[in-house]
Amino acid sequence: MKKDITYITIDGRGEHDSFRDCVTKTLETLKPNEGIHVIKDFEPFPMYKMMEAKGFDKYVEKISDEEYHAYFFPSNDLGNIEMNSHLNNIDNSKIKKMLDIKLDYLNNVITLEEAKKKMSSSFHKVTAEEFAIAEQHMQSFGISDDVLAERMDEILEIYEGILVSTKLNLPKGHPIRTYQDENLEITNVLNDMDEMLNKKFIKNQWLEIYDKLSEYNIHLSRKQNQLFSALERKGFDKPSKVMWTLDNNIKSAISKSKALLEDNKDEEFLELQKEVIEMIKDMIVKENEILFPTSMELLTEEDFVKMRIGDDEIGYCLIDSPPAFNKPESGVVNTSEVSSELLKDLTEVLNKHGIISKSKESEELNVSQGLLTLERINLIFKHLPMDLSYVDENEIVKFYSDTKHRIFPRSAGVIGRKVQNCHPRESVDTVEKIIEAFRNGEQSEAEFWLEIGGKFIYIIYNAVRDENGNFKGVLEMMQDVTHIRSLTGSQRLLTWDNSSKSKPKEEIVLKENEFGINADTKIGELIEKYPYLKEHIVSLSPKFQKLNNPVLFKTMTSFATLGMVSDRGNLKVEEIIESLVNIIRDKSN
Repeated sequence: MKKDITYITIDGRGEHDSFRDCVTKTLETLKPNEGIHVIKDFEPFPMYKMMEAKGFDKYVEKISDEEYHAYFFPSNDLGNIEMNSHLNNIDNSKIKKMLDIKLDYLNNVITLEEAKKKMSSSFHKVTAEEFAIAEQHMQSFGISDDVLAERMDEILEIYEGILVSTKLNLPKGHPIRTYQDENLEITNVLNDMDEMLNKKFIKNQWLEIYDKLSEYNIHLSRKQNQLFSALERKGFDKPSKVMWTLDNNIKSAISKSKALLEDNKDEEFLELQKEVIEMIKDMIVKENEILFPTSMELLTEEDFVKMRIGDDEIGYCLIDSPPAFNKPESGVVNTSEVSSELLKDLTEVLNKHGIISKSKESEELNVSQGLLTLERINLIFKHLPMDLSYVDENEIVKFYSDTKHRIFPRSAGVIGRKVQNCHPRESVDTVEKIIEAFRNGEQSEAEFWLEIGGKFIYIIYNAVRDENGNFKGVLEMMQDVTHIRSLTGSQRLLTWDNSSKSKPKEEIVLKENEFGINADTKIGELIEKYPYLKEHIVSLSPKFQKLNNPVLFKTMTSFATLGMVSDRGNLKVEEIIESLVNIIRDKSN
């Protein structure tokens, strides 16, 4: 028997190409306590499995041999979701009772106060992981991710007084401890903002605050790329689909505030600050009370070891690079594993299929046009002046180029992830349209461009097809073309410019000093002789904060020169040398 709810009718008789899109769009906009009524000229068997996977039961009526009516409505039973296999002692009857109370509230059967009373009288306590697993079930009962994102604060209020979180006591270097440490620093910034709102407005003080607050984007980006992807592999995708939207709302509020501040719109800026503070405080509570404890229950120590390696790729918010996180059986993780990941993966695949033996890893391979070793293939990808990403025909991220020209944060955690989960919910529809148009052969290219932080970013997606025209995935290419757009006329003579586009390097005349320090001086040799210079070198640019990591510092300083530091930090080499010489002279006196 069909459930007595409101149904959206889709008449699919005679329709073929557009029918699936119509069902998909209806599912995305379905409200709580609504279902789908499909009319077809044959029994719609292809829909049964798809709708069951989305948490819907069905009731089918045969009107005639050429007319079937299928009613799809949210299931009342708890399905067996992947999260269950990674959590111990989950009481499904308790989860079902929690869901019933929330669903009654979201479907306007009871008020918020009634929902809170029911929840508190039914349960002495609810753990973070019980809350999380209940959220994972919500879509099976017709509650969309949009509704969850919009009403998450109300849902949390239902659990007031009974939602308990495990207090985490984790060592430095553990990825979750790193998030906690960053939250403490961000909380200090928010407290300063609260105090400044009660004082006379001084623009420079607020600019300093927003220089710090802008680093919160690093915290959010690392969480989205690293932690969310690890949780998805355990069947918990609600953070990707719901929390990502809340993260982006915070990013937008910070960006808007900074623009108002820089444009001297003081009153509008100040009016927005309470909202910014509350949004970030609210996110910190959600992370500390639900996300982090649930992550500790779902993920293994080995998961965190792998996550720690990728964390360095994105960076940290208002804290120094944390120490390495130890593997339980083999000691400290070697951060150099990250840079060799592509080469290692390619080698393993070729070894597996007998294309190349382990003893012949330097053997040249017959690629499309030429002969290349695996090492050279890796080097070519690393030195391309653009970002490359490849998503296969099953919509799984398989590759991204490890290049210094990277525009947006990426880490190894993205590999093996559904591409839809690598984008905020607001962008997923566009991503899916591109893939579908490429898959159907309707289109082969899509291009976008945007301006961010004074840079002009060009993005192009290309359909990847084999020699028979079969769809094999999507290649994304992204490049900062700010400099290219500024070029005019012709340049036929060779010139050498540094990254700051000042005068050619050969024209820069460096003053000699009694310590023999010049652009070719290696950092390692310099610090070995003058250890106190390390702190100064790290402080020269935010880009050098990663050097606080002892493993990375040892690796980099063995070959990096002051000239390389100049290029990387967009600084003048003569000014770096002058500052170092002055410090040595002061210490010598």
